[in-house]
Order: sequence, then structure tokens, then C-alpha cells
Amino acid sequence: MDAKKNTIGRDEALKMARGAEEIISAKGKAVKRLNPNGAEDDDIAALIIGPSGNLRAPAFFVGNRLIVGFEEGAYKEVLT
Repeated sequence: MDAKKNTIGRDEALKMARGAEEIISAKGKAVKRLNPNGAEDDDIAALIIGPSGNLRAPAFFVGNRLIVGFEEGAYKEVLT
């Protein structure tokens, strides 16, 4: 999917994130994890929404985990 043509806005991204058991968000070398159950929308959005107001890329599910952003160690963990 071309993220420039098919954006996922905040509301849709939050709905998607609430379906995950865990969110793993990477920004640079920092990796943050969050269980979305019981978390505030603003806390989830801070991890998954970029400055454009849309879901950050890359974003994908591995099982019940939502992975957002890129950090090599996090990718190795969830993909092996």
C-alpha cells in the first residue's frame, strides 16, 4: 500500500491499535512498548501517529503485535 495515497488517520489508527495485544513503537534507537488495553488514546497516539496526523510508517502486525517504525533489534525480536 502506498502510504502517501492511502493514509490512515488518527481515529482509524487508534481502532487498529486497540485490536493489538501489544504496541511496539520505534523512533530512532528508542523502542517503547505499550499494552493498549486501558491505555489513554493520547498515549497510544503519541506512539503511532506521526506529525502528519496519520499512522507512522512502516506499520504492520506480527500476530497480535502492532509494530510501528523501524529499529533493527525490535524487528529481529518479533520476526525470529
